[in-house]
Amino acid sequence: MSSPAETPATRTAFIGVGQMGGAMADHLVDRPGGLVVCDRSDAAASALVDKGALRAATPAEAASDADVVSIMVLDDAQVRDVVAGPDGVLSTARPGTVVAVHSTISDTTAVELAGVALEQGVHLIDAPVSGGFMGAHAGNLATMVGGTDEAVALARPSLAAWAELIVHLGPVGAGTRAKIARNLLHFISFTAAGEAQRLAEVAGVDLRKLAKVVRHTDAITGGAGSIMLRDTTAPMTPDDDWWVTLTHVRRLGEKDLDLALELAAELGVELPLGRVARERFGPGLGFADGEGAA
Repeated sequence: MSSPAETPATRTAFIGVGQMGGAMADHLVDRPGGLVVCDRSDAAASALVDKGALRAATPAEAASDADVVSIMVLDDAQVRDVVAGPDGVLSTARPGTVVAVHSTISDTTAVELAGVALEQGVHLIDAPVSGGFMGAHAGNLATMVGGTDEAVALARPSLAAWAELIVHLGPVGAGTRAKIARNLLHFISFTAAGEAQRLAEVAGVDLRKLAKVVRHTDAITGGAGSIMLRDTTAPMTPDDDWWVTLTHVRRLGEKDLDLALELAAELGVELPLGRVARERFGPGLGFADGEGAA
């Protein structure tokens, strides 16, 4: 990330400064151009005002003199109200303003609101984030962005204050679709962690010690992201660059899944995700049935 002295003066408004939004906005307080915040919570807004931000009473007031308006509220309904409601951003935003929606919402909501904004000459991009509160606090979040090249370029100095990785994925809606896929992986893995813990507990394993191992090794290997190597999910052929590597991964994975299912059967533990994983592991890596198997 660039230093404040190297950063263009971008006046940013940040609407929704709760746990995530507040940590993100904190990196903008001292940036050239200044920061205006808006939140229903006096305590959340005051924490940033005490550091030098200005406070606006409504999204409309926050957006009236902003170059970039960041939004981090709860859901589609709140985003719609903040953007297009009676006191919303679009009631005051100047043509050329960029509205960046960081909330995880429906892709259709993002596309619809972008169309409404464009009628007023305002750019709306969807820029949901990944990395949680820890990433927001450290300023090293990833953001998945959908929007025009022009809009993303205009927003980039503001996004770079709190995002270490800014990935422009395509037109409006693309960022949200990527975030939905990212969260699918995230929460399926949480469900799988619960299943693994049940097996480990019945087998007499100390769960806190197991968790320490999982966190340590995932930090080294990259976890599930370490096998996201190809640019397509189409079935592989033996001349694919990743055939040999993923054949090895498949053989190891299927062996270890078999061992887990065998242990579960011995202990009387149900592993529904484990069974699905064993069935779908090869195809998920890109192998047609039977190919790449041991």
